[in-house]
Amino acid sequence: MPTNFTNDIRQADQAKGRYAFISLGCPKNTVDSERMLGLLQLDGYELVADPEGADFAIVNTCGFIEAARNESFASIDEMIELKKAGKLRGVIVSGCLAERQKELLLEHRPEIDHLVGVFGRDEVTKVADRLLGGLEEQRLVFKPAPARPLHDDQRLRITPGHFAYLKISEGCDRLCTFCAIPKMRGKHATKPIEEVIAEAKQLAADGVRELVVVAQDTTYYGMDLYGEPRLAELIHKLDEVEGLEWVRLMYLYPMYFSDDVIDAIAQSKKVVPYIDMPLQHASDAMLKRMQRRVASGPTRELVQKLRDRIPNLVLRTTFITGFPGETDADFAELCDFVEEFRFERLGVFTYSLEPDTPAARLPNHLPEEIKEQRRDELMAIQQRLAFEWADAQIGKQMDVLIDNPVPGERAAWIGRTAADAPDVDCVAYVTGEGLQPGDIVPCEVVARNDYDLVTVAVGEPR
Repeated sequence: MPTNFTNDIRQADQAKGRYAFISLGCPKNTVDSERMLGLLQLDGYELVADPEGADFAIVNTCGFIEAARNESFASIDEMIELKKAGKLRGVIVSGCLAERQKELLLEHRPEIDHLVGVFGRDEVTKVADRLLGGLEEQRLVFKPAPARPLHDDQRLRITPGHFAYLKISEGCDRLCTFCAIPKMRGKHATKPIEEVIAEAKQLAADGVRELVVVAQDTTYYGMDLYGEPRLAELIHKLDEVEGLEWVRLMYLYPMYFSDDVIDAIAQSKKVVPYIDMPLQHASDAMLKRMQRRVASGPTRELVQKLRDRIPNLVLRTTFITGFPGETDADFAELCDFVEEFRFERLGVFTYSLEPDTPAARLPNHLPEEIKEQRRDELMAIQQRLAFEWADAQIGKQMDVLIDNPVPGERAAWIGRTAADAPDVDCVAYVTGEGLQPGDIVPCEVVARNDYDLVTVAVGEPR
């Protein structure tokens, strides 16, 4: 169930139907879910927490890698079983898995009533009307990627009231050999600056204190629309939005990471010193096979430049182990790179073979056990580095954004420092009286609990 309504969402007096909603995948998909929820709310549909007894359920899927697809299939199958048992009238499947598999998904699961592709999401109310009206024609709603991103206003947010995701572009022009996102999300399309700022102001007026900026390729923002990257300009304008306290930048590809962007981050009053920059590997041989278009040398220079010019920077990245052709030497170079640059936040994924990507046709695919062994070895290195970083924070004071109370405990809270993005990073446990979700409170770090920090409130919340 959502925890917050945007200002322009009104509760319907008379529900047209009752539905459950399952949102899977990345924050970009979350924004799409919130847009569909908002449109359904405005059209008079009632959202319920339990799919049993509802008129229909919508599963907004992820189709990125095999693990994500399996999660999507499991949720779809669960809804189909409820339908077979007479506890649910219909099942609508939307999002990236629907976009990627199209009719094939319907062939394998004919019990699905309607499929809605990524760019058909704004048709969701019409699809719901057809479902409840018993109309079986036009079970598929797929639209080509638009030249400009779809509007993301009128959202019914499912994030806590004090933070929200803001999608600044759609699609991706990168042709990384392992990735199918361009096939699902289309080419990069920039949302105009004035539209982004209007949405940011709407969210701030609705109580959002932390704005998490997302895209498939954030540093490329503006290239297609303005003929040049405009992320630095966007940062300056977001800095002027009243009510926002933190702005967090996610998915910054190392290409087009200009000095202007670095300066904008370093000088910003609201952009936290946290950069999420997926690098995927450190070996030139692997980077070339992945078609990342940024070599190891320039990557090293960029990471060092970011460290030097942005005070108190926290860097988050991701790497892939077991990409086709990865040698012991390639992997050793990756481990050395991680040791050298000591990323505060790091995730590791084993290579997932995606049949409709160029990497699937590369020679020298590695056994799963080698992929997993290398992942575990790299994560062991990262665990040590992350624990050392957390230990070094003990005794320091830092602001913590309160997310929610610790269940069953008094004056105990779960929050996040500027070093932690929601749902993907660590948390900070806070002991303090009179706090509530959305407060930003000065805290002293007193201990480490594995990756997480243990803190005590030492000042007044704001």
